[in-house]
Amino acid sequence: MSRKPDGGTGNMEQETRAVASPPGLDLERVLPWFREEVEPVDSLTGSLIGHGRSNITYRLDSDGQSWVLRRPPLSHVQATAHDMGREFRILSALAPTGFPAPKPIALCQDPAVNDAPFYIMEYVHGLIPVDPNEVKRRFDESQRRNIGEELVDVLVRLHAFVPSEIGLDGFGKPQGYLERQVRRFSEQLESIRTPDRETTELDELARRLPKAIPAERAPGIVHGDYRLDNAILDDDGHIIAVLDWEMCTLGDSLADMGLLQMYWSRGSSQEIAIAGTPVMALDGFPSWEEAAARYEKESGHDLSGLDFYAVLAHFKLGVILENMHRRFLAGGTVGPGFEMIGQNAQLLGQRGLAIADASEIAALRG
Repeated sequence: MSRKPDGGTGNMEQETRAVASPPGLDLERVLPWFREEVEPVDSLTGSLIGHGRSNITYRLDSDGQSWVLRRPPLSHVQATAHDMGREFRILSALAPTGFPAPKPIALCQDPAVNDAPFYIMEYVHGLIPVDPNEVKRRFDESQRRNIGEELVDVLVRLHAFVPSEIGLDGFGKPQGYLERQVRRFSEQLESIRTPDRETTELDELARRLPKAIPAERAPGIVHGDYRLDNAILDDDGHIIAVLDWEMCTLGDSLADMGLLQMYWSRGSSQEIAIAGTPVMALDGFPSWEEAAARYEKESGHDLSGLDFYAVLAHFKLGVILENMHRRFLAGGTVGPGFEMIGQNAQLLGQRGLAIADASEIAALRG
């Protein structure tokens, strides 16, 4: 276990007064550990944050204080994608740099406490921009443009870190990152295949991508799920925290740009269905072309081969949603919103294949 640096030790004999626990969170067992490792609170309440579609996030409250607990999903756990220790390590490495991310507090690897590893981090107060009406009400067009530009600038800042300089030696295996990503997600697609569900477009992407892998670039931090609704904004629209580090590793940082392109929707129904939020379609946000040009200028990275990364992003998310669809059918998900996951996985395959067919990269065209 990792302890809070300045945390006190709670009285393990205190009466447990945790309220009824949401699925995946046993407050009766977590409370004594929490008192010892985080804060000597009298009681804890817990509530689910978001939809729990991958790693599950809970808000813990006690006497006006709040924290966040993260744990793996309830079923079909994948060691590489649901490793709480990795999330805790990247947040710990970023904390001294001033990068906008929640501060980690304590890590528990003992499954006896909550049936699976978990960690506690600070609760960051602000707006997660998922509701377009709320974003439109709070921020004018000029502010929305600034939000879009800052989303790019924060990513440039993340990609500028030299991993070894912030304690991330050995965090990942950057050599062969792209080849490994293509292979791993192709294998995942095979592992979740069922006779009654076709994945024609994803299968075709799995065939084409290995032939189009570009030359290796200098390794950097890859967030793995970088998008606007994985950020928290303050009242002025500044990004004060980047969330959901479960896919973070070391590798080719342009993978984040391929993913960001996928989420930079401009209002078509298919794009919004995939992205999960139409916020980026509001007036004021920069176009994707403007965002890409800003990243290229500020980072110095050449984006001429971005089609590969965009197709890879569609393929990976398509496989992830296929896996979520399988968990949903097996009853291993928490919260609402899973009914369309399977359809969105198919849309991602179709859209990724369309990008590949139109690409100047010959190998992507098949």
